Amino acid sequence: MRGDIAAAFERELDAIAHDRAFAGLEIVQHHARLVRGAAQLRVTIDAAHGADLALCERLAARINAILGGLNADYSLEVESAGVDRPLVRPKDYERFAGERARVVTSLTVNGGKTHRGILRGLRRETVVLETERGELLLPMAAIKSANLEYDVRLDLQRDKQQRKQHNGNDRTHGH
Repeated sequence: MRGDIAAAFERELDAIAHDRAFAGLEIVQHHARLVRGAAQLRVTIDAAHGADLALCERLAARINAILGGLNADYSLEVESAGVDRPLVRPKDYERFAGERARVVTSLTVNGGKTHRGILRGLRRETVVLETERGELLLPMAAIKSANLEYDVRLDLQRDKQQRKQHNGNDRTHGH
């Protein structure tokens, strides 16, 4: 029973990826597993301007419309990739070059397994991460997990600088 629902889930995700009604949607990752006799389905999505609740609901409705007819127990979770978006494909490392990232390796590299820095893209099969100690090369085969790393302090600093500039402009123009 679970195999049927997992296969239907996979087919529907593939159809959605090619459906113009969902143009711009990226299926970042998905999982199907058996939990206490029911299929647990999870899909993580992203879009150019972010995946909001309405997009998650549209996607869930589309998947439920297909799976609901299978007469099987399942739960479905559709979530946005969020600010700590997982990096799962080689193209993700290129797309998010310049962003802060956290990369966990399965092997010890430069004395550790958790590495933080600015993504600088790929060199063949190697992720380039700029760290405080310089450029770090991490082989794709050794990466256990990776995600963008949101730093609220940087946003607060940027906001403070913008307010300071705005207030300074008001004074120079006699406002």
